[in-house]
Amino acid sequence: MTKRMAACRLGVTSVAGLFLMLCTQVSLAAAARVEVDARQAPRGIMSAHLVLPVAAGPLTLVYPKWLPGRHSPAGPVTSLGGIRFTAAGKALPWRRDPVDLYAFHLDVPEGVTELGADLEILTAPAPDGVVQGLETPRTATDSLLILEWNQLVLYPAHARSDDLLYQAAVRLPAGWKFATALDRSPSLDRPADQGAAEFATVSLTTLLDSTLLAGRYMHDIPLGGTPAVTLHVAADTPVALNMSQETQSHYRRLIREATALFGATHYEHYEFLWALTDQIMPDGLEHHQSSDDRSPLRALVDDPIRRAEANLLPHEFVHSWNGKYRRPRGLATSNYQEPMIDDLLWVYEGLTEYLGDVLAARSGLLTPEEFRGELAHDAAAMQSHGGREWRSLRETMDAAPLLYYQSRNWAARLRRQEDFYQESALLWLEADTIIRRDSKGRRSLDDFCKLFYGPPSTNPRVVPYDFDAVVKALNAVQPHDWAAFWTERLTRLRAAAPLEGVQSAGWQLVLNATPSIMHEAHEADDKDLDLRYSLGFYVDDDQATIGDVIPGSAADAAGLAPGSHVIALNGYKWSKELLHDTLAAPADPSGTMKLLIQKDDMFSTVELKYSGGERYPNLLRDASTADLLSQIASPRSATHD
Repeated sequence: MTKRMAACRLGVTSVAGLFLMLCTQVSLAAAARVEVDARQAPRGIMSAHLVLPVAAGPLTLVYPKWLPGRHSPAGPVTSLGGIRFTAAGKALPWRRDPVDLYAFHLDVPEGVTELGADLEILTAPAPDGVVQGLETPRTATDSLLILEWNQLVLYPAHARSDDLLYQAAVRLPAGWKFATALDRSPSLDRPADQGAAEFATVSLTTLLDSTLLAGRYMHDIPLGGTPAVTLHVAADTPVALNMSQETQSHYRRLIREATALFGATHYEHYEFLWALTDQIMPDGLEHHQSSDDRSPLRALVDDPIRRAEANLLPHEFVHSWNGKYRRPRGLATSNYQEPMIDDLLWVYEGLTEYLGDVLAARSGLLTPEEFRGELAHDAAAMQSHGGREWRSLRETMDAAPLLYYQSRNWAARLRRQEDFYQESALLWLEADTIIRRDSKGRRSLDDFCKLFYGPPSTNPRVVPYDFDAVVKALNAVQPHDWAAFWTERLTRLRAAAPLEGVQSAGWQLVLNATPSIMHEAHEADDKDLDLRYSLGFYVDDDQATIGDVIPGSAADAAGLAPGSHVIALNGYKWSKELLHDTLAAPADPSGTMKLLIQKDDMFSTVELKYSGGERYPNLLRDASTADLLSQIASPRSATHD
């Protein structure tokens, strides 16, 4: 809410109170300015100078806390420092609120209309880039930078972000290029050789929704579309930018397939911002007219990694429709301090996960076999999560602000982590098959996408929805008791993963001795050995650290724990090759394996009993049922470039 609205809620009725409200309105109408100096970002520091329009009197400024797309209070306040406020050339005292640690109180002197604020933020706080609590994830390397404006802004407490105007500028390391969805400000722009750029004045909402990617090595690839879509790729090395012409053609098809799926667009232009580096945690964050995509360095030049990353850009692109344009009411907050309610993440993230895989297949980024392998990979992972016996899918969404930043240790047993992505995707597959079956093939989930997210095309805007709106749209496409369908599946407790959609689509999840091409791709991408479906754990390549233990598995029965290091197998130094050879031809007929384990500072030998050989998830065709999966993955647009 604006300050005027807050004052109304407090019951301001005096003339003096009304005058204060009007003055506050005027101060909020002027544009703030944020000037970011990113020249030391590769070293690990960024700074900003803000000029904020103010009025005399008490003032509370806040640092963005609840971040769109993060679905949680992820504002990196513990990495914020160097805070100084000045007015008319003099430093002003300030105090952090002792309860709301994202709020800062100060008094603006009489006659002052502009407040200066200086901030610093860390860009590389941890070598592994893993988010710990409220710490900033790593966003810079020696060759690239991901600038998230929320890290370096303050705004008046209680104001609506749509009502605040900000004009941003940035200085980058010499010779670096950049890309962002923000429009340049020609009248204010500095010469390019100064490594600086200034942008048009926009709302705070738009500014924080417009990440900037910069780099020493950067390519811009037009992907076509109306409005136009461009892929901007920055990498730590120039050779990592070598995208094949075939891969480029698949990304151009992605734009056509998405437009065919939704039947409309809700952006003025769209910018994929793709950072390729092994120094920043792989991730993806949606914005209305861009996406912040982060993949391993060799994602374009190493085919297994390319396959594993194939659904990243389709997923984030779908979010322009599902999450940014149509948004759950509980996530359509008025500012960044208002808590978000995540109960509809089964639509926001789950449907996006499903459509991201479907579009990856329709655009050719995944072959039909790879699409099935990806579905098998996700379905088997959900099947391995024992936590669903006590934690419903709805509970994972309610707990999402906590689960996003928890350790992966014991995820299968206790946490379920972000199962509302993959498990909800399996449920949307089931919904798709129901629509196709009940309509006798005349309709599909594509029709829901057009109805709910489609025409008419618009500029960026937010149209909130609730559970009833989703159910109503599904019923308009194909009558069914969708309210009962979703209520039961979101709240039930059962050991089995929801595989009904896979089965209705004409396939069965099986575990056999043949690793799918996508299983191998994810091992290459994650740099681990995935033994979840045989021994019951996975280990990373670097230190052979156990990442998780599957409930009820041989590893679980043997007492293995996440975080332990595997030193040796049957007296020999641990290696992937040794493990595969041992599973293929066990030395002990009983299947007993002896693992030398280091846990903390203790070494112990653990006997693990398993004789089932190698086991990997795959989909097996069920000839008794129509192959709807192949229909779902078939392209909808013209396939020529």
